[in-house]
Amino acid sequence: MTDDGSPLRNALKVAASALSADGMSFALAGSYALWVHGGPEPVHDVDLVVAESDVEQAVTTLRGAGFRIERPPENWLFKAVLGTALVDVLHRVNGSVVDREMIGAATVHEVLAVPMPVLSATTVFVQKLKSLNEHHCDYARLLPAARAVREQIDWTSVRSATGDNDFAAAFLFLADRLEIAGQP
Repeated sequence: MTDDGSPLRNALKVAASALSADGMSFALAGSYALWVHGGPEPVHDVDLVVAESDVEQAVTTLRGAGFRIERPPENWLFKAVLGTALVDVLHRVNGSVVDREMIGAATVHEVLAVPMPVLSATTVFVQKLKSLNEHHCDYARLLPAARAVREQIDWTSVRSATGDNDFAAAFLFLADRLEIAGQP
């Protein structure tokens, strides 16, 4: 992973460096976490997770690092903007509170020359599949990522954690047919 000077990569490095320097517990999540594991690079935003109890400290830290903070009406994240780059900082994922246990399960990787905790491909895929619904069901973005990181995903755990979501079940059926995910 080389740094090509993109605004998203720069925002990721600045945010992770600032949070680390402040001693904050956080982890890289979402599509950038999948990128670290070998998936396609995202072009929209960077996702980080922090424990719900650490939100205000994260806001202060990122503001001090030069980010403009936005608080959207959703009560599960805040947005940190650096130039044109957006970093979503989530403290709830699919209605579940982010806790230190989730962050503690992340593995430290060197990302763009910055060591940072990164959620596992399995955890990210569970989160992505659980977010699927009738208003948000874009398999075209999930399939390339699933294909790229398929050997790093515990598909049995994914099936178990997403079994109550019909859209996730449909994705897993398609992934099985395309020989991306192993048959249950």
